[in-house]
Amino acid sequence: MSDTCTIATLRVRMGHSDAHYGGNLVDGARILSLFGDLVTEIAIRTDGDEGLLSEYRSIEFTGPVHAGDYIEAVARLVRRSRLRRVVEFEAHKVISARYDLGPSAAQILSEPTLVCRAIGTTVVPVSSARATELADALR
Repeated sequence: MSDTCTIATLRVRMGHSDAHYGGNLVDGARILSLFGDLVTEIAIRTDGDEGLLSEYRSIEFTGPVHAGDYIEAVARLVRRSRLRRVVEFEAHKVISARYDLGPSAAQILSEPTLVCRAIGTTVVPVSSARATELADALR
């Protein structure tokens, strides 16, 4: 399987328990938590092990996220070496809470809005990397 085919996706509603700041604003760390779950899925798919997210090379928050918003987060494996997997992440708001219209009002966005992007590296344990190399060799 090509690395460009290794993609993981989550769609999650941000709840009031995710709001950390005034105006029901969600903490950026909540989006990074979604990215962590996605990179774990990619590591399991590619190596049969959860791996360890060792770094973010870049993180850019590009828009606000509020309680009630729906976020779709995507991770894509872009580079792979023996022990490291480089992954690009994006999070888009696809449904927006509309508290200005009522306490339970929401709106499906005609175009998803980018709220965060990042690049991260996960490290695979040597034992799992060896198992993956052997499996690749047998294919």
